[in-house]
Amino acid sequence: MFCLLGTVLAGCIGVGTPQKVELKVFHAGSLAVPFGGQGNVTMEKAFEEKYPNVDVRLESAGSVATIRKVTDVGKTADVVAVADYSLIPKLMYPEYADWHVMFAKNKMVLAYTNQSRHANEINQDNWYEILRQPDVKFGFSNPNTDPCGYRSQMVCQLVELHYNDSKIFDDLIANNTAITGRLENDTYIITVPDDISPSQRVSVRDKSVTLVTGLEAGGLDYAFEYQSVAKQHGLMFVELPSQIDLSSVDYADTYKKVQVVRASGEAATGSPIVYGMTVPKNADHPELGLKFVEFVISSEGQDIMESYGQPPIVPAVGG
Repeated sequence: MFCLLGTVLAGCIGVGTPQKVELKVFHAGSLAVPFGGQGNVTMEKAFEEKYPNVDVRLESAGSVATIRKVTDVGKTADVVAVADYSLIPKLMYPEYADWHVMFAKNKMVLAYTNQSRHANEINQDNWYEILRQPDVKFGFSNPNTDPCGYRSQMVCQLVELHYNDSKIFDDLIANNTAITGRLENDTYIITVPDDISPSQRVSVRDKSVTLVTGLEAGGLDYAFEYQSVAKQHGLMFVELPSQIDLSSVDYADTYKKVQVVRASGEAATGSPIVYGMTVPKNADHPELGLKFVEFVISSEGQDIMESYGQPPIVPAVGG
C-alpha cells in the first residue's frame, strides 16, 4: 500500500490556482502543537509556505471523535490523523478508507507541576502510591473518545502486574469511577460505560490536551498524558517503566494482556503507541490530502515532529 501511495503522490495534480483552497485536517488533540501550534515551524505553516494557495484548516478532537465526524456526523475531511492507527481500519474501512500510514510514536507519562501535591516526593516507583493519597486529584481523558484515555486505563492495570499489587486499579479507577475491570482467560478486560461518573478526586476530559489547563490552574495535581504533550507544555512528568508506558515493541506481549471495551462495544487491546493518517474516500481535495500526508512523512515533516518531542517513524510504514 505504501508503494502505491508513493506512486499516487508522485502523480498528483498541481495546485497552482489563484484562489486559495481549504485543506481540512481532522486530527488527534495530541497533534495540535506540531500540526498547528504557536511555534515558529509547524506542519500548517510549513505546508502553506510550500503551497501558498492552500489554507490548512485544522480541527482537533479525541481520535475516536475525530473519525466519527467523518463516519457518523457527515463531515468531510481531506486528512484524518489519529493517535491510534488501528482505529482507521477498525472504524473507517472499507467505506471511508482503504489505506493508512503509521508515522509517529509516543509514550504514556504522568504529568504534573511544581504546585502539585507531593510533587517533591513522586518518582517512577511510588507514583501510584501518591495517586492513592486522599488529598490528590488526578485526571485522564475520556476512554470512549480518546486513545490517551483508554491507554490511561491500560497503564493502571499494567502497573498491577509490574509491581505485583492487585489493588492498584481498584484504588485508582474502579473506586473513583463507574469503570470496571475483570480477569478473563488471562486477559484483563476493562469496561468503560457511557456515564463514567468520576468522583471528586478524578477529572475526565474529552481529550488529553485539555487536562493541561487543569494542571496549570492547580485544579488537578496529576494527569495521564503523552510524553510529547507534557514536553510541549513545559510540564514536569514521571517517566513510567517501559513495561507499562506502551512505548516498546519489546513488551508488546505484556501490553496485550489488557483490553479496554468502550461504551460502543468496540475494544482496544494494549499495544505500542503508534499514530496513523489517511485520506478519506469522500475527501473534497484528495490530491492535496495526499500531498499533506507526503509532507508529514517527509524528512522535513519528521524534523517538525521530532522538534516537538514526538518521535517519527522513519521510514513511515503503510498499511
